[in-house]
Amino acid sequence: MADRRPRKGASWLLLLFIIPLVALLWPPLYNMTDPQLAGIPFFYWFQLASIFVTVCLTLIAYLGRA
Repeated sequence: MADRRPRKGASWLLLLFIIPLVALLWPPLYNMTDPQLAGIPFFYWFQLASIFVTVCLTLIAYLGRA
């Protein structure tokens, strides 16, 4: 089996995870009801959108380290 060592220059990609971490740990950023999206308050759709953003950032970090 091949030995999978991470490349040395790709560790900066892990810093991408700071973006959703800071955004979700700072509730005053998204603790509001307006603007609404299809009748859903901002509080809820921001958290749902952050899941998709985090998935995309995880994919970027994974592919960048592969």
